[in-house]
Amino acid sequence: MSGPDPFCQTRTTRPIRRGAALTSLALAGVLVTSAAGGAFSDGQGEAQAATRIGDLASPRGDAADAAREAAAEALVDGKSPEEAAERAVSRSGDRWGAVYTPGEYQEFEEALDGRYTGIGVWAARERDGDVTLTRVRDGSPADRAGLRAGDRVLAVDGRPTAGVPVTEVLARLRGATPGEEPQDAGSTLRIGLERDGRRWTETLRRARLSIDPVTVRRTAGGATLIRVSAFTKGAGDRVRAAAVESPGGILLDLRGNSGGLVTEAVDAASAFLDGGLVATYDLRGEQRALHAERGGSTSRPLVVLVDSGTMSAAEMVTGALQDRGRAVVVGSRTFGKGAVQMPTELPGGSVAELTVGHYRTPSGRGVDGEGIVPDLAAGQNAEQRAEKVLTGLGGPS
Repeated sequence: MSGPDPFCQTRTTRPIRRGAALTSLALAGVLVTSAAGGAFSDGQGEAQAATRIGDLASPRGDAADAAREAAAEALVDGKSPEEAAERAVSRSGDRWGAVYTPGEYQEFEEALDGRYTGIGVWAARERDGDVTLTRVRDGSPADRAGLRAGDRVLAVDGRPTAGVPVTEVLARLRGATPGEEPQDAGSTLRIGLERDGRRWTETLRRARLSIDPVTVRRTAGGATLIRVSAFTKGAGDRVRAAAVESPGGILLDLRGNSGGLVTEAVDAASAFLDGGLVATYDLRGEQRALHAERGGSTSRPLVVLVDSGTMSAAEMVTGALQDRGRAVVVGSRTFGKGAVQMPTELPGGSVAELTVGHYRTPSGRGVDGEGIVPDLAAGQNAEQRAEKVLTGLGGPS
């Protein structure tokens, strides 16, 4: 474990068995956003959970002590320390608490660096219940095997996908199946496919792939759209660079962004603020603050796009820009995850992730369980409405 980095996980429920943690990272985002027809990649969700807030101390208190004691006793008795620690965390009442195996935690930390193990596909659940590939990454194992958008995924390693959540299917493709240790790059999988009525089985090898969390494009109306899918390492600098290079109005798209490193989120907010408060947070009753760096762009018109899949650190950015009058927020109410977690190492090498505080927006609004209400409600036409709002603000130019 690489130090006392607090976490801001986004889950609808805490995992109930060992090995479920990384799958649950993807699960929460998909449960919230899939109703809008979203597609998700085999790398999405793994990097959505961690937040880094400076000099926080290691977790202490009854929950951490109980988890450590339970894990130690289980090791002595020859039982699973992860399962024992999970029961202790559950009894503590920590809504967002979770336990990682050593392998899961290593995979999680690597994902925060923008890397993951997978085959390079995006997928969605069709109305008929089938899982269909919506995109195949160029140069990925899936691309080299000839997989294409529109292919139906019937089975992974002999296990049918019918009735299985799309996130679990993607977890199987990654080799991050609940209850099992994550698979390394080079491991093989068999995937049953269907295309134009023809069914076949393809054998692929997983590879180390990189996540591109920030994409930039010009809209038909001439605005610069900066989409941030997760605040992994380097995302803040990418947002800053895109903001500087934008010739006019900016759409900051945080839809489906499940969070990430708080340092990166603060850097992203700094791209549009000239210093000042981004958020406050409490750590066991002690109030602390996060501030933007000076020198950000404050003149370009800005609209932030959000939806119910906008979570955690992404809500922190949204709340800061909204409260400080820097942006108009368009979309639907965000998820509502304002708790901060921090990891503590347990006997046996597993890691317990426990809530240590909550953050608030610059005006003092609590996000946890509430979310952020946009200034203008919009659904599937959110991007078009946001661009109209941008025009009214004086951009693009």
